[in-house]
Amino acid sequence: MALWLLASLLGVSLHGQTARVADAFSFIQAEAAKIHDPNIRTATLDALKPDTCIAHRAGLTADLKSEILQKLTSEDLLQAAVPMAGVFPPVRDDGSDCPKLPQAFDSAPGSNFGGHHSYPGGLAIHESFNLTSSLNLGNEYRQKYGPGLMIDQDLLIAAPIWHDWAKTIVFQWKPDGTELDEVPIAGTPAHHILSLAEAMKRGLAADLIVVQASAHAAPVLGNEPKVVNWIRAAAIIARLDPLAEGYLMRNNAGEWHIPKFRIEDSIHNLSDADFVLSIPSVTTADAILKRLAHEFGFDPADTSRYNNRFRNRVLSELTAERILVLYSNSGLDAIRAEIKRRIVF
Repeated sequence: MALWLLASLLGVSLHGQTARVADAFSFIQAEAAKIHDPNIRTATLDALKPDTCIAHRAGLTADLKSEILQKLTSEDLLQAAVPMAGVFPPVRDDGSDCPKLPQAFDSAPGSNFGGHHSYPGGLAIHESFNLTSSLNLGNEYRQKYGPGLMIDQDLLIAAPIWHDWAKTIVFQWKPDGTELDEVPIAGTPAHHILSLAEAMKRGLAADLIVVQASAHAAPVLGNEPKVVNWIRAAAIIARLDPLAEGYLMRNNAGEWHIPKFRIEDSIHNLSDADFVLSIPSVTTADAILKRLAHEFGFDPADTSRYNNRFRNRVLSELTAERILVLYSNSGLDAIRAEIKRRIVF
């Protein structure tokens, strides 16, 4: 079975059955529809569709992929040992004019297996949380620093949605209910760079590209070179000139810089901080679920059955964060009761 089809089937096995995931995805779509800029709004809504075309992969031959890898490596933006599939994971209709996602957005996990939101629908829950954080932070800055403070609402909405978009491609499901491994590109996880490449290839505004690139570090306090390199790497994958497109500039010494710093850069960076709680939540939840698995007829040693039918299903329904809080406040009995109340195996 093709890997993209397997990923789709494993994700869709829970698709539409978890109200929490459905609500999160509906929220993302509703906020995307509020974007004023018609180009950004249309592209963002389209990117959330399961049959959307992957723009940065359109028409890519094996030779073009090799050229991109060589350029990334020669510019010290990729380790030579990184396999081609790390930068170009398998997708449907690869090499065509309209390559397709290997799984629907709302069936994808939010991180590597064992990382934050690593269950079907975790991407939608993660993005909805970050999007809410971005909107709330924008409102807080406006309230605390005076009326009329100019913050671009389109950027506050679009950047969190686009930042993790490529996790639909990077984190594909494997037969045992785990996921493909993610490689680093330009010193950061691949999803960050591939999402940027997609936004670039779809012709999104330069200001949005820089804000989106600031998710893992804002271009301040000595971090501008990181953001510059992420944009450079993404532009190579998108086969675009970052100078001509206005993403970057050079000073008189030939050094790369972003054109300007915006408050939205830091807001987006701050809004992506959910991992501080969500990573330890999954670590705790995984340990708890392994303790309880036998009571529900599952053996953690039977990896495929345990992951696909118990672990991933419970996390998709309850979320790791809820499990952590329930356990911290009320102990193991609360988790046991919640599973019995919410899920029929």
